[in-house]
Amino acid sequence: QVQLVESGGGLVQPGGSLRLSCAASGSIFRINDMDWYRRAPGRERELVAGITSGGRTNYAYSVKGRFTISRDDAKNTVYLQMNSLKPEDTAVYYCNLQVVAAWNRISYDYWGQGTQVTVSS
Repeated sequence: QVQLVESGGGLVQPGGSLRLSCAASGSIFRINDMDWYRRAPGRERELVAGITSGGRTNYAYSVKGRFTISRDDAKNTVYLQMNSLKPEDTAVYYCNLQVVAAWNRISYDYWGQGTQVTVSS
């Protein structure tokens, strides 16, 4: 009943920028926390950034000052602006949304399909 569509990944040179988007659609009453995770080859999934419904943000130490998470509740969309990208940012990035369903007002966890970000010269 809820679908997430990620976009914005790609290949970028070190020092470059990318903007990821994750749009939710379907039977949505409200979205609480919105998070971005990533998984690099051979590494465990890690939380990159998160934003609450009140707009409070948190970041992994490794991306603080370079990445910015934001949300547009009118569009049910979360963004991740990534600047000053480094090769170690290479990973598959996933959005994770806590969606309160319109049909029963219960919160469910939804994941995007993942988008590849490759930072290389």
